[in-house]
Amino acid sequence: MDDTLAICRLDRDAPLPEWAQRSSFFSCTRTHSELSIVCSQKDVPVNVLCEKGWRCLKIEGPLDFSLTGILASLVTPLAKAGISIFAISTYDTDYLLVKEEQLGLAIRVLKQSGHHIE
Repeated sequence: MDDTLAICRLDRDAPLPEWAQRSSFFSCTRTHSELSIVCSQKDVPVNVLCEKGWRCLKIEGPLDFSLTGILASLVTPLAKAGISIFAISTYDTDYLLVKEEQLGLAIRVLKQSGHHIE
């Protein structure tokens, strides 16, 4: 995916901000302790706590819920190469976020592990 993303943390009772919804790709998760938002970093206001510089790899889907080990087959070689990830799962598929400076290495590692990368 083309956008550079940010992973943001807001207070647990914060409303879903408009700026997050401007992105062509965004994900929101609310728990009892926080509201986490992943969106285009260009849309994040300067006063928001966030980790910038993430790029996203989309797993070809849709994936059947009975499939096992898909994420493990991807994250295990990345972990062995010292590449941190942030994973997002949706109904249809999974997304792996890696730091922008490690994107090229992540793609090489996944290809060497037998994964097809477009």
